[in-house]
Amino acid sequence: QVQLVESGGGLVQAGGSLRLSCAASERSFANYAMGWFRRAPGKEREFVARIGSSAYSRRYADSVKGRFVISRDTAKNTVSLQMNSLKPEDTAVYYCAAGFQLTTDEAKFDYWGQGTQVTVSS
Repeated sequence: QVQLVESGGGLVQAGGSLRLSCAASERSFANYAMGWFRRAPGKEREFVARIGSSAYSRRYADSVKGRFVISRDTAKNTVSLQMNSLKPEDTAVYYCAAGFQLTTDEAKFDYWGQGTQVTVSS
């Protein structure tokens, strides 16, 4: 059972930056593909970014491409999401997820964190 704990959320002005981190409890973290998803108020949860176990395969939602960067540190069992040029529409609860499939489909991720709130003011 992999436990995921997100951190780094908060309140930021539009145009600002935040860095989210997700710490995994499992030593076999390196074998998992990792993803970030978000749920905005009144909306369904949506894909944001994902990274493969090798860290070479990265994919982003069109809405964040060029602004967000996903990375992982296998030695520290962490995955991060650097968010730049934030917009009010990025306001959401952000979730970290782990799974064995390299996918953007949230249904195929096996483990989820509790989420961290990101609020972008205009």
